[in-house]
Amino acid sequence: MMSIELQEAVYYRKLHGKKVRCLLCPKLCVIKHAGKGYCTIRENIDGVLYAVGYGKVAAVHLDPIEKKPLYHFYPGSEILSIGTVGCNQRCLFCQNWSLVEGSLPSENFPPAEAVDAALRCNSIGIAYTYNEPLIWFEYVLDTAKLAKEKGLKNVLVTNGEINPRPLDELLPFIDAMNIDLKSMDADYYKKICDGNLMPVKKTIEKSIRKCHVEITNLLVAGKNDSDENISALVEYIAGLGRNIPLHFSRYFPNYKMHNQPTPMERLERAYSIAKGRLNYVYLGNVLDEKWNDTLCPSCGAILVSRRRDNVLVADLNKNRCRKCNSEIAIVS
Repeated sequence: MMSIELQEAVYYRKLHGKKVRCLLCPKLCVIKHAGKGYCTIRENIDGVLYAVGYGKVAAVHLDPIEKKPLYHFYPGSEILSIGTVGCNQRCLFCQNWSLVEGSLPSENFPPAEAVDAALRCNSIGIAYTYNEPLIWFEYVLDTAKLAKEKGLKNVLVTNGEINPRPLDELLPFIDAMNIDLKSMDADYYKKICDGNLMPVKKTIEKSIRKCHVEITNLLVAGKNDSDENISALVEYIAGLGRNIPLHFSRYFPNYKMHNQPTPMERLERAYSIAKGRLNYVYLGNVLDEKWNDTLCPSCGAILVSRRRDNVLVADLNKNRCRKCNSEIAIVS
């Protein structure tokens, strides 16, 4: 593996007494000498903030694009997916908590190696995923720029919690994003995720003008799965555009949360509410795979059928329905 030089962070301000303030995300961590930020991969060394996670990869897989989940971005394709450790939220139900807590080993994977790997495996590009990629900002930006030069696509799977300036710098190199919108309740964000709703909304609103965006909402039993919660989220997304794909994902007990799995009737209720306002709605983490199919909003034809890892592009001709010729909000 190629060695990697220590990289100074881009967004921070020096303070008195060798302290620094990180300006990458809304946490705005003030970090003492030899201390780390909330995310764990930005460290103050003698009054200089370093992105110590730069080029350190803890997970590498070639995944179906549908696993991101992205259902309207090159359906049926595969994408090289990479992640490191750390996060700027602490969701009690986290599925990748071992990465968030940094308990998994990492290896050097410089941008050039990541791009070469994507080219060798005939991936459509690189997905920055598994942990929170926005805290990996310097590495993601450098890799995305190089990937773009090689004709590859760049995908973020993110919680969306980033400040405006770094987002503006990164967006020109991003082709698609799946953004977690965990709730429209700010208290839920704070209590369950130690996060902040407003920056996430701003990220969604800015990103939909720049790249393809899909939204995921994990429905947690007894926490954010009421009709009121679901309706508020659906109305917000519909106000941005009826064609934004929405993925409701079924919660199962994980990490520090032990609520019962979300009842299937609540997911079906969420689907019903959302279909009244949105053209493309999906249910994830469920046994019945019919909820994964992409249907034509005009005639109901099955445009893309998804069964396990088998994706069949059926009545879809590029971005039009073969049966009624309606335009479909899909990138292919």
